[in-house]
Order: sequence, then structure tokens, then C-alpha cells
Amino acid sequence: MAVETIKWEDCKLSIIDQTLLPQQYVVKDLDTVEEVWEAIKKLRVRGAPAIGVAAALGVVVGIKNIDSDDREKFVARFKHIVDYLASSRPTAVNLFWALNRMKKVVEDSDSAQVPELKEKLVSEAQKIMDEDKAICRAIGRFGNKLVGERCNILTHCNAGGLATVDYGTALGVIYAAHESGKTIKVYSDETRPLLQGSRLTAWELMKSGVDVTVICDNTAAKVMMEKKVDMVIVGADRIASNGDTANKIGTYMVAIAAKAHDIPFYVAAPRSTFDLSIISGDEIPIEERDSSEVTELFGKKTAPDGVKVYSPAFDVTPAHLITAFITEAGILYPPFNESISGAIVSNG
Repeated sequence: MAVETIKWEDCKLSIIDQTLLPQQYVVKDLDTVEEVWEAIKKLRVRGAPAIGVAAALGVVVGIKNIDSDDREKFVARFKHIVDYLASSRPTAVNLFWALNRMKKVVEDSDSAQVPELKEKLVSEAQKIMDEDKAICRAIGRFGNKLVGERCNILTHCNAGGLATVDYGTALGVIYAAHESGKTIKVYSDETRPLLQGSRLTAWELMKSGVDVTVICDNTAAKVMMEKKVDMVIVGADRIASNGDTANKIGTYMVAIAAKAHDIPFYVAAPRSTFDLSIISGDEIPIEERDSSEVTELFGKKTAPDGVKVYSPAFDVTPAHLITAFITEAGILYPPFNESISGAIVSNG
């Protein structure tokens, strides 16, 4: 099932408001750049690829109301919009990758006037969106080769259609396997504190007819010990050049458990999620979320008033715990410094 997480139609940007799922399915129009920023910050749209696409389209939303045909003023306003959107979330590198592509359009069009610049920026944003659809399906095809005819898969957080434009990375592999007729059973970690696994992944998989069972995060090791898991597949928000991978908080814990039980641990991600500018995971900026996301659940207090909270949104899984990366260019195996560099360089 393709989930239209992000839609661009008649020069209008709309998203599925993921903060309301699964109780409510609401499509929200984003008419201003401020609304796009808020949607990214508040996780109405989330997942590294989806954030990148939303940011690119957010630039288009921001520039469409610039009335001046003065190129200098337009470029100044454009740069402000890009910097503003870049401030929404720090960890997912796809956000900055997409914004840099939009900046390059302007940099490479130094003789273009404002109407042409607007057209070029709209075209680039749509290209980024269309590329995501093709990339996710390629990830699914390559990943399907790793999946047995009968396979139990554990996943953490949500790396499905709701984290991309419409198909998914980690869940894209699951969808491809399911569509090919394989018998797939998925264990979906609930993924505290915002329950992306139980709210979003389970919702997606059920709608697609995939057998899914939600488990508490602290149940993952037990189902592995009970030999109910054949492989783990997760997504990623930023991958260092050595293979260290930032993903939703709790992923590191799952990787340790998988290693202890000799279960392969795969990361499915587009090449845009790899950041060759950083050597290791130590350099990945980790976003810290508001304490209320831990102390409250759906508006109800679950912890004492005034209690201290530490709430990183992501953790880093060391490369030695990762079996391979599933990308649109194929499967990348260790040594990751070599395979990652080769794959990214070949992407230009």
C-alpha cells in the first residue's frame, strides 16, 4: 500500500498529520513556511526522507508569495527561508541534503530572473519528491533478496510510507517481500516515548495486509531469545562514513540484542542519508526533545511533577553491530568505509 504522506497538487502542499494517527486520519494543508517548519518540528511529518521532501517543498511554499521581481531581494528572502527550515530539526541529514539541492539551483542560475528561478525551484522540489518514490522501491527490491520465503522481521520506530513520500525504506523491504508472495510476520517495537511503532508502523502494516504484532520496547530481546525473529530491519536519520548510524532512540539497544542472539541487523536507507563529511557517529548531532513527551502520554501525566528528564530523540548504533546497509544502489557490506564511499561517490 502506498501511503501519500506528502502531496503536492495545484501548487498546494499537504501532509498526513502523524501526531493524530491512528485515531484520526487528517490531511493538513501547509500554506506558509512557518506551518512547514512547525509540522517538521512537531513531528506532524517525520522520517528522514519525508523531512527532506517536506523541506524542499517548504522552500517553494515560502517563495511563492514573494511579489518582488528584484533578484537580489528574492535571493535574500530565499536564503532566509532555507536557513529557517534548516533550524527545525538537527539530526536527519536528508533535511540539509534537500535544502542544499535547492540552494544549488539558485547558485547555478546566476543569470535567471525571479520568475524563472521560481520555476526551477518548483521543478527541483518535485524532482526530489519523485526520486524518493523510485529510491524506496529500489531499496525494497534489493532488500527482498535478503528475506526468506517465511520470515519473521523485527523493526523499530517507523520507516514506512509515513517516513517517506509513499512507500518506505525498512518497511519498503517488507512490502516488497509481501508483494512477492512471501509469508512475512512483523514484530513492531512500540517505540517510546511517542509510540511511532505502535501508532504508525502497525497502522501502515495492517492496512497493507501484513501480519504485525506490537511489542513493548523492552520485549525485543525476549522474542529474539524465543527464536521468533529471523532478522531486524530499521531505517536511519544519518549515517557516518564509517557506518555508525543514528536512528530513533532505542535502536542501539535492539542492535545489541540482535548481536547477542546472532540475528542479522540491517539498516535500510537512501544514499542521501549517508554523511561522508563526518568520520564517526560521535560527530552526529543528537536532538533532545521536550520533557513533556516523556512525562505525559496523550495529555495525561505519567510521571511526578518536576521530575528530571533526559530525552534524546536518537541514539547511534556502532557500525560493528550492523550486518549491512540496504540502499537503492544495492547491499553495502563491511568494510563500510570502502563500500559506503564507493556507493556515494558513484552517486555523484
